[in-house]
Amino acid sequence: MNPVETLGLALGAGFSSGLNLYATVATLGLLQRFGVLHLPPGLQVLSHPWVLGISIALYLLEFLADKIPYFDTFWDAIHTFIRPPAAALLAFAAAGAAPPEWRWGAALLAGGVALTSHGTKASARAAVNASPEPFSNWILSFGEDLLAVWLTWMATVHPFATTVIVTALVALCAFLLYYLFRFARLAFQRMLAS
Repeated sequence: MNPVETLGLALGAGFSSGLNLYATVATLGLLQRFGVLHLPPGLQVLSHPWVLGISIALYLLEFLADKIPYFDTFWDAIHTFIRPPAAALLAFAAAGAAPPEWRWGAALLAGGVALTSHGTKASARAAVNASPEPFSNWILSFGEDLLAVWLTWMATVHPFATTVIVTALVALCAFLLYYLFRFARLAFQRMLAS
């Protein structure tokens, strides 16, 4: 892989893993398994039937967990310690033929991007849980899953475009996180004042 492809895959898989790790792994594995693309040697194991079976089963579990208000917040809290390290591992494996500094750079970048997308997802979902109707939670969950699968595919086919898209998404996440934390701080202050 050339540096642009490595960067695109690291950023795309990193951001997607922060949203839904299991959908990202399953998408990469299925694309490799059906010959739609050829993953770098370090990621070809994702197409193994055991890895595919486990990632699809965990995706289905996450799909259900994501639709239950408040349980999804608990699920996201646990996955704070799973998604970013897994994204870093995916990027490290994807850059297997690159020099060590590229591999570690890709891992750190993917882990940071995954933490950003995961933090934004978890914060937004916690805010949406305050809504009494379930539909906003479900719509947000479906949107996250679709974005994760689409961005994973984009990272493998159009790495430069993915780099641009993820850069814009990270900027959007920073904006959203700023306002979500500001909203939470004001709500907490109002609660203490009453």
